[in-house]
Amino acid sequence: MRDVDANKKLERSQEDKQVEEQSDWNDSRLLVPSSLELGPGAVDKYVLSKQIARMQEPRKLTKEDLDERRIIYPESANRDLVNRFRNLRTKLLEISGGNNFTLVVSGASESAGSSFVALNLAAAFAFDHAKTALIIDCNLREPTLHSALDIMPETGLTDFLDDPDFDIGRILYPTGIPRLRLIPAGSRRETPAEFFTSFRMKQFLQAVRRRYPDRFIVLDTAPISDSPDARILTELCDFGMLVVPHGKITSSGLEQAASAFSSNKFVGAVING
Repeated sequence: MRDVDANKKLERSQEDKQVEEQSDWNDSRLLVPSSLELGPGAVDKYVLSKQIARMQEPRKLTKEDLDERRIIYPESANRDLVNRFRNLRTKLLEISGGNNFTLVVSGASESAGSSFVALNLAAAFAFDHAKTALIIDCNLREPTLHSALDIMPETGLTDFLDDPDFDIGRILYPTGIPRLRLIPAGSRRETPAEFFTSFRMKQFLQAVRRRYPDRFIVLDTAPISDSPDARILTELCDFGMLVVPHGKITSSGLEQAASAFSSNKFVGAVING
């Protein structure tokens, strides 16, 4: 009887060790649509904290890399920029009641800098050692986030949406920034509205939110003036935010861009420049 108990303990010990050795890539398998069957409280907070601690960074961007790419980090000398994004993060947390959320970021016009704002906002959420952030490049026409982070992705969001059997672990990329992951746009970029109106996209976003209650999700989209993508995605997400290029848009143009968001989802505009 004691030998049986000892064997069971050994097996449990080996299983625990295997779990500890799992990387964020393996944890990401939890994001498949079947996780919709789980309720919001299904993931134990202790397990989440262990997941965060195990998130592996195959590479890490140096301070010089981050400065060159204009990406904020806690020790950055550009305190004004860091504090602006920290303040923006705080305001969004106040709106959400401190809960994690999905946020669509879209430019009021071309070259508004929505990708810059989206990436730095996601980086600001990743400052918290108890939280993680995910940024998704939903600008299928002109994706830029992979270039900004010096990543050469083989697959991305459209590949996952195209194939029901596609493992989401293949599109979750470490960014070189602790606790921040990227999902790039993907290889197929025609008719993005068809991807974003699909049931699988809705499934995907719901699964991500429910399975990772510690994670803040930012979606970077094409300018709202050029496509309906931001409006479509905002309907699937919690909030929508507009990025306005300083001095490059009229008041009527700004009003028109803001009105494209649902009033109950629109959290405001950020002036960039």
